[in-house]
Amino acid sequence: MTKEEYIKGLIDSLKDVKYIMPDDIPNIDLYMDQVTTFMDKHLKSSKRYSEDKLLTKTMINNYTKNELLPPPSRKKYTKEHMFLLIFIYYFKNILSINDIQSIFNPLTERYYKDNASVKLETIYEEIFRLEKEQTDTLTKDMVRKMTKAKESFANVKNQEDHDFLTTFSFISMLCFDVYMRKHMIEKMIDDSLMGTSKRVTPEDKVKKAAKQEKKPTPKADTPNAETSKNEE
Repeated sequence: MTKEEYIKGLIDSLKDVKYIMPDDIPNIDLYMDQVTTFMDKHLKSSKRYSEDKLLTKTMINNYTKNELLPPPSRKKYTKEHMFLLIFIYYFKNILSINDIQSIFNPLTERYYKDNASVKLETIYEEIFRLEKEQTDTLTKDMVRKMTKAKESFANVKNQEDHDFLTTFSFISMLCFDVYMRKHMIEKMIDDSLMGTSKRVTPEDKVKKAAKQEKKPTPKADTPNAETSKNEE
């Protein structure tokens, strides 16, 4: 198998990456252990290494702490929690926690409630449909990039050098593509296009935490020696 055939095989395999279909998500509330087991089972095809942990208890607790995820009710997570966790799983591979929070705050404020105009389930189903449609387009774009990369360094005569440099070109093109998309998302967040009045910064979190700290309870006054003497 040539390197080109190998890369084409990798690209084709992306079509087999499993998504969590809306109907796969349980209609009952789940405990944390059940949530992590469910995610590991349904997203295992996206693992880079078999020992990778897709979602842990610590991660879930940190998402709640950072206000990416509403707190559970009586230690149970609803179907709406699951939709948000799946979104977080994909977003965190590209965006910082602060950027995800800037997106999720208005999302949960608007749609994480019983009387929401649009249900989170409806949002998830629509995003899922768009992602499925994009898979074919994205894989074709990767094939085009691979062909373009193969045409680079045409003046390099040494075959080993040529193979190395064309592979490097392909990787660079993919990286630049991700960089441009990431830059676009960050600009949209910074310009408040998601409805947030201000980007959440680490300084904002520190200030908020400071305000939420409980004031120390004042110690009860203890009679001093002089007072005790006067009372005697």
